[in-house]
Amino acid sequence: MNDAVRNDTGMITPPAMLGILGGGQLGRYFVMAARTMGYRTTVLEPDPHSPAGKVAHVHLVAAYDDTAALEQLAATCAVVTTEFENAPAAAMAQLAAHVPVRPSADALAITQDRIAEKQFLVDIGVSIAPYVAIITDDDVRAASTFTFPAVLKTARLGYDGKGQVRCPSHAELDAAWEQLGRVPCVLEQRLALQRELSVVLARTVDGTTACYPVSQNQHVHGVLDVSYAPANLPGSGQADAAELCTYIADELQFVGVMAVEMFVVGRDVLVNELAPRPHNSGHYTLDACLTSQFEQQVRAVCGLPLGDTRLLVPGVAMVNLLGDLWANGEPKWERALASPAAHLHLYGKPEPRPGRKMGHLTVTTGTPMGATSLAR
Repeated sequence: MNDAVRNDTGMITPPAMLGILGGGQLGRYFVMAARTMGYRTTVLEPDPHSPAGKVAHVHLVAAYDDTAALEQLAATCAVVTTEFENAPAAAMAQLAAHVPVRPSADALAITQDRIAEKQFLVDIGVSIAPYVAIITDDDVRAASTFTFPAVLKTARLGYDGKGQVRCPSHAELDAAWEQLGRVPCVLEQRLALQRELSVVLARTVDGTTACYPVSQNQHVHGVLDVSYAPANLPGSGQADAAELCTYIADELQFVGVMAVEMFVVGRDVLVNELAPRPHNSGHYTLDACLTSQFEQQVRAVCGLPLGDTRLLVPGVAMVNLLGDLWANGEPKWERALASPAAHLHLYGKPEPRPGRKMGHLTVTTGTPMGATSLAR
């Protein structure tokens, strides 16, 4: 019997046990937020050294589809969420039969597959970049009429630039598909981007939604390098972005925290991807908002009123700290720690590797661009 603690409004309140699939830094911050609020936490994560597992009350060191571990989650937790979109569908369905799973398995099934996600966005009338699905040899041949240059992306399990190959012309498509293992893919037209934006939002079971200020993002080799907020948008740009992202969350019947990544191309705003969990570009909320995206995740999945999403500072920037910085040993953090405007976050990962996210640095000062300059 899970130990849900609910009041007469249906809220899950402390000291209930909250479960989460995934043990990375996003899970770590969820666990830390939940513990601060008085909840207990169980992490299901196969890595015994995971960042989230180190701070959880219970760490189930098992595969995400391990039957016994899932049964323990279902028996002891009041609600289960996830820090990544690739939780096995069968595992989520097994949990959902016994305990609330937020976001739902249906929502995760859409967002963990690029083909399904793009079809969902098209079906609800949201603008996206031109694309075609590549599943068979016939699809490769038919793509001769597609507009190149393009990028071929695996439909599943791709992130941070992984699972992607550029195709300057149709002549390279078959070799690119071979390189990706001939698995289902989407072929997306490469566009001249003016900027890349994202909105992190939360939605509760009753449909209440709250959006954080739009952040502007810069990527290097497919990995987020820096985000700053608020993005410099004309006129009603912030409100328009919030309206669009709220509409998507409503249509998805999403519960939890999600991010909507967008491209600005000319006068058009195109949705790129949906992330059904807290997002790297929302890390600024830890230091610049009254309610972080991780406390908001706890609130959303527990049915609590959502927290205040306004910025407490005029501008904020977040820079990712990748494992490359450790090439010559532990980086010298003195300069960052000496600045009253800088906030250092390290994730507790034991092994730095090139491209691995080891932490981030947030700067809260002056203007968004001023914060970005200081952070760099």
